[in-house]
Amino acid sequence: MLSGSLFRSLVEALPPLSFLAGPGVLAEAATPGDFAAARTQMGFSLGWHIIIASFGVAMPAITLFMEWRGHRTGDLNYRLLARRWARAMGVLFAVGAVSGTILSFEMGLLWPGLMGTYGQVIGLPFTLEGFAFFVEAIFLGIYLYGWNRLPPRVHIWSGVPILIAGVAGTFFVVSANAWMNQPRGFDLVNGRIVGVDPWAAMFNPATAPQSVHMMVAAFMVTGFCIASVYAVGMLRGRTDRYHRLGFLVPFTVAAVLTPVQVVVGDWAAHFVADYQPIKLAAMEGVFETQRGVPLHLGGVAVDGELRYAIEIPNALSLLAHWNPDAEIIGLNTVPPDQRPPVNIVHWSFQLMVAAGFAMLAVAILFGFIWKWRRGWLTNRWFLCAAGLCGPAAVLALEAGWITTEVGRQPWVVYGILRTHDAVNTAPGLRVGLAVILIVYALLTAATVFVLRRLARDKPVPVAPQESDVETFPVP
Repeated sequence: MLSGSLFRSLVEALPPLSFLAGPGVLAEAATPGDFAAARTQMGFSLGWHIIIASFGVAMPAITLFMEWRGHRTGDLNYRLLARRWARAMGVLFAVGAVSGTILSFEMGLLWPGLMGTYGQVIGLPFTLEGFAFFVEAIFLGIYLYGWNRLPPRVHIWSGVPILIAGVAGTFFVVSANAWMNQPRGFDLVNGRIVGVDPWAAMFNPATAPQSVHMMVAAFMVTGFCIASVYAVGMLRGRTDRYHRLGFLVPFTVAAVLTPVQVVVGDWAAHFVADYQPIKLAAMEGVFETQRGVPLHLGGVAVDGELRYAIEIPNALSLLAHWNPDAEIIGLNTVPPDQRPPVNIVHWSFQLMVAAGFAMLAVAILFGFIWKWRRGWLTNRWFLCAAGLCGPAAVLALEAGWITTEVGRQPWVVYGILRTHDAVNTAPGLRVGLAVILIVYALLTAATVFVLRRLARDKPVPVAPQESDVETFPVP
């Protein structure tokens, strides 16, 4: 853990390190417009891709469970749902491959100062992610083609590598991002990178909290989003067993993991407090270093202070360091050009926490209903709240990544390389942003169109009608 004085000493001792981005790359600075365009393009691409990537992590696990349960119980509804979700999984994988490829090119084209110099340090997780991607693609093809062509047990086992590869690929990518928050695995000698240790870089101090936080978030997003589709169907009167199972299984997965995510989020927040105190100060709008700092709900940063916030006395010190009188480092301990944009970071963090606790409330309600009032599972108010958990999970995911990425600014490699020193200095980046926005608009429209077509097509054989199924409870 870095004390306040030690952190200030490290920041003040940092030399201007723009020369680390490679000879000739940073001979001149990018224009403000191109710099903003590069940041916007990268942020938009990451924000779009991370939603699709979440389904790639969790959807194979839920689909395989449904198929296994269908064979175990003989209930056709489980297998019908697994068949439909597998088809959607194939579509989302194809879309994710496109957006992931775009991101790979953007890393090199937009940020040569990062990849040209530090690629040797963080190249290992990107390479391993490529292997994971090909494993996932190969076995997804086998799984989809092998439906009704392979014995049930073999077919289920053919889907297990999809799950493993999806989780592994996400871990590798998140570890690279964690390295940007806590750079390790190299030494700087006379401005040159030596002593590269890719494994130390990949397993840096931020890897564990970030990767676990992301994995749990992926299952929550996937579970709540799938369940929200069937919640809407049930609101429209489709209360047959097929729709009830389509709602209950993914919603249960997400609801069980919601309190787990609260604990993991607390772990991640403690890590930020210990290793990135300026990010914590931006998250909470703390400008002056002090003890016994209150927790702020809402508020707007104006002229170096957070105004209009509701304060909970000593709560931030208690939550960050388990001590109500602990010291919290303020934003004023670093120069203005080393402070993140406070309002963006503060409000994205507030939205993430608010959405998380709203989902926790619905999860607790769901537990109460399942234990004592199962008849309420078809209550319109509960289904409305459950349906809203899907958008809330996506909102929390996006807000969390904004907090992580924008809160690290102005550093692309924390404390070492500034973002404006890593950007491509070639003109025309704004044109690239316009092209990318058009590409993603078309990709979004195509994805929605194909998924809606899949939703209208009934799996074979046709889902049973209400008269053919039993009523609650669902085993």
